[in-house]
Amino acid sequence: MSTKRIVSRKRVQDRVVGREKKGPAAKREASGLRRQLQDLREQVDMVLPEMTARIAALEHLLREKQLCTRQDLISARAFVRMQEA
Repeated sequence: MSTKRIVSRKRVQDRVVGREKKGPAAKREASGLRRQLQDLREQVDMVLPEMTARIAALEHLLREKQLCTRQDLISARAFVRMQEA
């Protein structure tokens, strides 16, 4: 015949199955997402000025080589704005 062990109340509470830890885990996940979003913002902030400068340089070369007119560039920008909306 086996003898029963007496388990303290604290140990029983620790072993409860089915309870989800919503507070700290959710906060960690949200914190991780915020950190990823901040990293992405920093990357965009670094890349955007470089891309803008390159586009301006290309437009300048297109005008200098007389491959398009100023009106062509204005129309292209308007088209892009229309596609973004």
